[in-house]
Amino acid sequence: MNIILASNSPRRREILNQLNLKFEVVPSNFEEKLMDIEPCVLAEHFAYMKALDVFERLKGSLSEDTYVIGSDTIVYCNDIMGKPSSDEDAYHMLKTLSNKEHQVISGLSVIQGSSGKAITMHESTKVWIRELEDREIMNYISSGEPMDKAGAYAIQGIGSLFVEKIQGCYFNVVGLPISKLFTIMKQFGINLI
Repeated sequence: MNIILASNSPRRREILNQLNLKFEVVPSNFEEKLMDIEPCVLAEHFAYMKALDVFERLKGSLSEDTYVIGSDTIVYCNDIMGKPSSDEDAYHMLKTLSNKEHQVISGLSVIQGSSGKAITMHESTKVWIRELEDREIMNYISSGEPMDKAGAYAIQGIGSLFVEKIQGCYFNVVGLPISKLFTIMKQFGINLI
């Protein structure tokens, strides 16, 4: 089995490495544009489009047992939060999340190289952020960690200091819901264990 990860995310690479899966990284060129649809539908759409972009580019050279994985993670707290565009944007996101519950939704799409068949799902996890002081937010932003993270925090990094509790899949919050990956691959007849 050959796996192509349609993402340059170091977190997604790390998760696949933890599963001892051999894979190749081919980042997607798909550009995300927010649409007025349900957050879970949007996450699935972005994940599918990322996988499809890579599948279409490599279609002629994919072997029968190749699977292209696309994933996208969004944070939802009364509105969809992507990655912050500036320090001010990161501050606004973290201030919005302070002392509240929000959802982290990851879309996951796998396309089989031989048939082009796609299976797409999403996972949703509730996350509670404790009340944040302005000084804590500013110090965190100055670390640089929030800038390439949906919702402007990383649960697997310094941002973990802000998380009070979660309900659901931890790996989903990191960016790749592995239980959903296992389910999808089983539907293709592949057991990852």
